[in-house]
Amino acid sequence: MRKLLAVVLVLALLPATVAGADDFAAGLAATRRGDYATALRIFTRLAKQGNAVAQFNLGVMYYHGQGVPRNYRIVAKWWRLSAKQGYAPAQDRLGDMYAVGRGVPRNYPEAVKWYRLAAKQGHAPAQESLGGCYDRGHGVPRNYRKAVKWYRLAAREGHAWGQFYLGLMYHHGRGVPRNYSEAAKWWLLAARQGLVRAQVNLGTMYANGYGVPRNYAQAFRWFRIAADQGDSLAQGKLGVAYLVGRGVPKNYILAYMWFSLAASRGEAKAEKFRDSLERRMTPAQVAEAQRLAAEWKPKRAR
Repeated sequence: MRKLLAVVLVLALLPATVAGADDFAAGLAATRRGDYATALRIFTRLAKQGNAVAQFNLGVMYYHGQGVPRNYRIVAKWWRLSAKQGYAPAQDRLGDMYAVGRGVPRNYPEAVKWYRLAAKQGHAPAQESLGGCYDRGHGVPRNYRKAVKWYRLAAREGHAWGQFYLGLMYHHGRGVPRNYSEAAKWWLLAARQGLVRAQVNLGTMYANGYGVPRNYAQAFRWFRIAADQGDSLAQGKLGVAYLVGRGVPKNYILAYMWFSLAASRGEAKAEKFRDSLERRMTPAQVAEAQRLAAEWKPKRAR
């Protein structure tokens, strides 16, 4: 379950034949221009009339505090009303609320109940979350085969976290025979969608030759993409690559820079590498590396 911080309004317009479709469109337009008071008024009226999508969107507004004080209990109230009408995104998000205990007491069996309802409708985020429940034994007995089943359904729908976790199951041989090639395949798909953990894992596969031919240049490429987004593990691995010239020419200044960035994010090994490397560098080189580290800013993956 990786979705609560990315809850967004449903932007698909209702069919023109549905009552309140024009008002719903007006609510979305108000939201887009930041007129939350108008959006709140419209969605509240439609929600009280029983419009499931408006109920969901009203919950989203209370979740983010858009035009109203943030209130997770009210969020859960509106998402429950929407979920009871069979609206899959609301069922999925209500499951999230129960999984983390936000607005409702934490209750894994209740989370599983709502995830399953949404997952059976083909809602990929719920399929991934239901797979996670079986993977970790949250609300259901741990069952790796069922976890794989639901991860695979989400992965085939293009869900990045579903792809990542399916790759992890193949990597560890949980619920499926261990297969590094399959792990690399699914991590590549997730990495291409910008999932940092998949990018780091894929880089590691290329560095070690697991499931793919060993290719230090490809390993460096994926580590760099993740490191540019601020991942400390990838930053430490870039430092090693520049230190020993693996997939890239040796460069002590850049190695020191990446070790410093990783160390600032709590990577103890990177700190040791940096301190050891400093003894081989001139004061001018150290100063340049420190300047680069200080000026570094994260970049969004393209």
